[in-house]
Amino acid sequence: MNRMLRVALPLAAALALSACGFHLRRSAALPPSMSHVHLTVSGGGDLERGLTRALENANVAVEDNAGPGVAELRVPVAAFGTQSLTQGGYVRITEYAVNYNVEFDVTGADGKTVLPHQRISMQREYSYDSTDTVGNASQVQQIQRSLVDDMVQAIMFRLEAAGRHAQDTPAAGTGEH
Repeated sequence: MNRMLRVALPLAAALALSACGFHLRRSAALPPSMSHVHLTVSGGGDLERGLTRALENANVAVEDNAGPGVAELRVPVAAFGTQSLTQGGYVRITEYAVNYNVEFDVTGADGKTVLPHQRISMQREYSYDSTDTVGNASQVQQIQRSLVDDMVQAIMFRLEAAGRHAQDTPAAGTGEH
């Protein structure tokens, strides 16, 4: 009986997941001109590491140097900011928003623009407790990590959309429209 239960539970979970429309995330299908990419991120850090990992998972060779046959993914702006949202008694701030603004563009290995200048802004709100400043700092760090992860996904989704658009567009000079 115990053995049947160990087999039945994972099987039931797999059926439930497939019934709800859950699918494992696959790697992004990027434009063909992005098989080799040189990545330049202002300030580097977590965004650069996340983008490098996501590109490599999409079977893209991330190159150390730019050059012929290498696409360029440039991120000149990647900046966090905070904004106070509400104030409590005695003019104490009780809610903040953490903003993350990123701007980027992509040029293919052939020198053509894959994605023109793009701007993505994300925001997360949190409550501020003036009696727990250590907890607040760690909360902000966690929010920033979450925003970086979401930003990497948003950039990869845009790159994948550009790849789909490139596949849908007929080749120049074929006479197809």
